[in-house]
Amino acid sequence: MSKSLAWLAPHDPFPGVEQTWGESDPIPGLLAAGGQLDAQHLRSAYSQGIFPWFSAGQPILWWSPDPRMVLQTDAFRLHRSLRKTLQRFRATPGCEIRVDSAFETVIRSCAQTPRDGQDGTWIVESIVQAYCELHRQGDAHSMETWVDGKLVGGLYCVALGHAVFGESMFAHATDASKIALAALVALCRRHGAPQIDCQQATPHLASLGARTMARGDFLAEVERQRHKPRMDWRFDAVYWDELSTA
Repeated sequence: MSKSLAWLAPHDPFPGVEQTWGESDPIPGLLAAGGQLDAQHLRSAYSQGIFPWFSAGQPILWWSPDPRMVLQTDAFRLHRSLRKTLQRFRATPGCEIRVDSAFETVIRSCAQTPRDGQDGTWIVESIVQAYCELHRQGDAHSMETWVDGKLVGGLYCVALGHAVFGESMFAHATDASKIALAALVALCRRHGAPQIDCQQATPHLASLGARTMARGDFLAEVERQRHKPRMDWRFDAVYWDELSTA
């Protein structure tokens, strides 16, 4: 018999993740619906391994899948083609990585990028506003790929201390989002952040080195890392050297 789904009032706490629907329930990975979507609730959610994911016309839906797709930063695969792309990027004047210079543009670009198998976007306006608020408070960040003064790709993420949670990427030029991800991995390695949450398993993430991880192990690592001081969210070209072993 399926567990009943928790419906949250605006100021209700999240239920424990052990209440998440499993394989025998209607929607595996779904924990709760309703509640409130703002920086405070996002911070609380991520600290417990929970994230929002819903489409226009749906209530706020909160998820905590088990297992979790996670990229260990020391397991990142820098394939030969991407390594060559990065070498060209580093050697070409006008190519640079910026951090947090255009957060709202990045999240809106992620929302507008068509995805295979998806008819719309889960990055609805309430998501944009909540994550922009979290960004202004210092706990959400954008890694941005710029070429000749133009933003051509990037990603945004949440970071609580050294616990990093990847959200979405976009590219308007070949490999621009992969370059941004490589920069995020380099930044995390530089500061000793051991993993990047990828939430859902996809073949693309697996090709870059991400693997599934039992939710309990994932949450234990989040708990260890989130109490550490905030990382210094800026990118220096020397950080690319962190990928020499990738």
